[in-house]
Amino acid sequence: MSSNTLRQKQQRQPETTLEFIQSVGKVTGGTLLAITMLSSSVVAGGLVGLAISFRNLPDVRSLRGYKPSETTHIYDMKGKKLASIHGEANREVVPLNNISPHLKRAVIAIEDSYFYSHQGVNGGAIARATVANFTTGRTVEGGSTLTMQLVKNLFLSPERAISRKIAEAVLSLRVEQIFKKDEILEMYLNQIYWGHNNYGAQTAARSYFNKDAANLSLAESAMMAGLIQSPEVLSPFVDMKAARARQADVLNRMRELGWITAQEEAAARKQPIKLGKITSFQTSQMPYVSDAVVKELTQKFGRDAVLKGGMRIQTTIDSKMQRIAEDTARRWLGTLNAQGVYADQMSIVSVDPRTQFVKAMVGGVDAKKSQFNRATQAMRQPGSAFKPFVYYAAFASGRYAPDSTILDAPVGYPDGYDMYYPQNYDRSFGGAMTLRRALEQSRNIPAIKLGQEIGLNKVVEICRSIGIKSPIDPVISLPLGSVDLTPLEMASAYAAFANNGWYSDTTLIAQVTDSSGNVILDNTPKPRLVLDSWASAALNDTLQGVITRGTATAAQIGRPAAGKTGTTSSERDIWFVGYVPQLSTAVWVGNDDYTPLGHGATGGTFVAPIWRDYMSQVVQDMPVERFRPPSDFDRP
Repeated sequence: MSSNTLRQKQQRQPETTLEFIQSVGKVTGGTLLAITMLSSSVVAGGLVGLAISFRNLPDVRSLRGYKPSETTHIYDMKGKKLASIHGEANREVVPLNNISPHLKRAVIAIEDSYFYSHQGVNGGAIARATVANFTTGRTVEGGSTLTMQLVKNLFLSPERAISRKIAEAVLSLRVEQIFKKDEILEMYLNQIYWGHNNYGAQTAARSYFNKDAANLSLAESAMMAGLIQSPEVLSPFVDMKAARARQADVLNRMRELGWITAQEEAAARKQPIKLGKITSFQTSQMPYVSDAVVKELTQKFGRDAVLKGGMRIQTTIDSKMQRIAEDTARRWLGTLNAQGVYADQMSIVSVDPRTQFVKAMVGGVDAKKSQFNRATQAMRQPGSAFKPFVYYAAFASGRYAPDSTILDAPVGYPDGYDMYYPQNYDRSFGGAMTLRRALEQSRNIPAIKLGQEIGLNKVVEICRSIGIKSPIDPVISLPLGSVDLTPLEMASAYAAFANNGWYSDTTLIAQVTDSSGNVILDNTPKPRLVLDSWASAALNDTLQGVITRGTATAAQIGRPAAGKTGTTSSERDIWFVGYVPQLSTAVWVGNDDYTPLGHGATGGTFVAPIWRDYMSQVVQDMPVERFRPPSDFDRP
């Protein structure tokens, strides 16, 4: 039934106010006069009185640009929904044409059957409600039109007072002067509360029946329309019997109005109802990811815009890769404890070197127990995993190559009033060796020497160029990882090496649109060459040796890969950060309270196998690629 048909059926109300009041047998003549006078004062005198104070009421013209708060949805790179986030109202706004005609008729029938014939206030309805409430001695019926309900929700407080009712009426008359009936109905159906924190017809339809509002059947529409009176009490999730009884009331009213036949009513009453699920309060499928996305967008647009703006966020996350990372972290934490490494947390982060898109992010082993995201928020010492930044600086200086010789021998440096004497992990000295060999074996003294000869400020500058923003002090021990960094920073910085010095800003977000499909953020990669390509290729060549014959032979995955182990001297943090040309991954293991992991806990022995397990799974569908050799580039 179209809106025009509804209008035609509403040209004459079945009874005038006086006729209805006279039909109430128990009302005396004196009472009838009192009620008539009372209703008249509400719909006439009250309006005139309030009209004197028009300037104190909101300007309904503001509704022309009104956009209700709307739920924001987060998707993975292929369009799979990961989470829906919102402020107080869980809502998705849709045009009136995208709402089932059954639902429109059902709502109008039970809430305001003369919607298309009144001008915002229905005097007859007010009078009938007055009689019913007076007769019972309590509020059993309301006289509000859909327009009055709309202005109450948008502009007024919920208090029950005659002054508020008069304000509703005045504002409703104003709204009806400015907006068409279909515009008012569209605003109403998108604004109204349907229970379980669902606002608007579309969100409610998705929750109650797992379908769009456009596809609701007559039976479903009647049940949903019946919820408006008392959404939480009549919810089919709470009391299906009560929901069915209210559905019957709606269907009966629709038949009385001639909007459905008796046969349609009977069929709708018998139709089985297949419920969806309460979605408003469900947690995100990937909470560490969605929380990081919200944080990134909040920095750009503000929290209200993210929670209430109806954004459609396409993340860079690969759901399959993310699930593998989560499963790997859970499995291996138990394995490590069985092996005598007493850790309570792990983080795994993967970044695509070609785009700097974050493909997977595990911020901890159980988001239900702890929402702290160790991938983006945990500041931990990387140990020897920091050394590649120093070696790159050496190669980029033009003074060193992978096969240059350096002396691994005792050395001391002034450090304030004391002397600093670096030691290797095994307390031995290797004598003269190539830089390649020194990095493969993770010798500490050569790294300290290179830092001093190249300049630690230069190392810090390089870190800044590839996205590391955490504070870095150029202390003598910096080359050994005496700095606090996050797993995400490590994964994205190594990704710049994998891409031969090309770097884009690391992000979790590919694109953001509003609910109408307009692009409001486009993070298409804008790669720029920030590192020397020859030095990056020389580092890649050297770090491949760490896996083939150095401290990380447990990370071999049957294809070219480069990486570096990391172990702090206190054995509080163990790492492996490695990459193939298409993917860089950092794995960190530790305890939130910084307690030691146990004697002999090293990145090479315990974390490299975790990296191998994870990477072996996620690169299966990637073609085998080799790193470009240094000979492809000009040496500085």
